[in-house]
Amino acid sequence: MKEKETIEYLDLKHLVSFRNHPFKLRDGEEKEQLLKSIKAQGTIEPLIVRPLSESEYEVISGHRRMEICRELGIGKLPVIVRNLTDEQAVSMMVDANLHRENILPSERAFAYKMKWEAIRKQAQRTDLPLSRPATRIRNDDVIAQSFGIGKDTLHRYIRLTCLIPELLDMVDEGRIALTPAVELSYLTNEEQQALLNEIEYADATPSLSQAQRLRDFSRQGRLTADVIFAVMSEEKANQKEQIRFPKEELQKYFPKSYTGKDMQNTILKLLEKWQRQRERNAREER
Repeated sequence: MKEKETIEYLDLKHLVSFRNHPFKLRDGEEKEQLLKSIKAQGTIEPLIVRPLSESEYEVISGHRRMEICRELGIGKLPVIVRNLTDEQAVSMMVDANLHRENILPSERAFAYKMKWEAIRKQAQRTDLPLSRPATRIRNDDVIAQSFGIGKDTLHRYIRLTCLIPELLDMVDEGRIALTPAVELSYLTNEEQQALLNEIEYADATPSLSQAQRLRDFSRQGRLTADVIFAVMSEEKANQKEQIRFPKEELQKYFPKSYTGKDMQNTILKLLEKWQRQRERNAREER
C-alpha cells in the first residue's frame, strides 16, 4: 500500500529553482490570473520538492507559484517532499509543466531534451528495474510517445537547442517557423551569427527553401557572408505584404519580459476590442 504523503510548510528562503529550468514566468494574462488567485486564496496546491541538503529543497513542480509568492511577500509555502533521483526529478519537472498552455517552442525544445537525456540515463543505470538489458537500449519511439508526439517531431524540437539565443528568440516570436529553424540549427554558431546580422540588416527571415539552401552551403563549407546575402536577397515565392514595426518602438508600451509574440497577441486583442466598439457606435448612430 502506498504511503500517504503529508503536506509541510517551508520557508521560501529554503526553496531553490530547478537547475536549468526551461520554463519562464512571463507577464501577461496567464500570470495575472495566477497572481489574483494566490492573492485571494493563497497557495492551495502544494509544490513538489526534493531535499538537496538539510536546509535546501529543489522545486520540481510549482515554479510559477513560488515566483508569484515571492512577489507577494508570502513567506511559507505548502510542499510535498519527495526523494527523487536526478532522472526522476527531471521527468517529473517536465511533465508538470508541459500541460500548460502557451508554451514557447524554446521551452518545449529544452524540456524535451532534458527528459530525453534523463530517460536515456535512467535506462543505462544498473541499480534500477528499468535498466534490464531489454530496456537499456535507446528507444526514441517510446520516449516520443511519452510526450504524445512522433519521433521526428521530438528530434525537430531538440534540434532547436542548437540555435544561438537570438535566432531561438525569433522562433518564439513567430518570426521563424519550426521547419526552417530546424534547417538553420545545422549551421555553425559563426554562420548563424552571420545570418543574424543579415536578418537584422534586411529585416527579413529565411523561408524554408532559403534555410535549406543555407544548410546545403554550410555542409559544403561554402557559407560565407556574401553567400548568405545572395540567398537572403532572393525573392520568396508567394511572399505576402507585411506590416512591420521595429521592436524597440513597441517595447516601450509593454513590460520588458514581453516577447514579440506576446506583444502581437495583445495588439490583436486591442484591435478586436476597437473593432467591436466601432461596430457598436455605428449601430447606435443608425
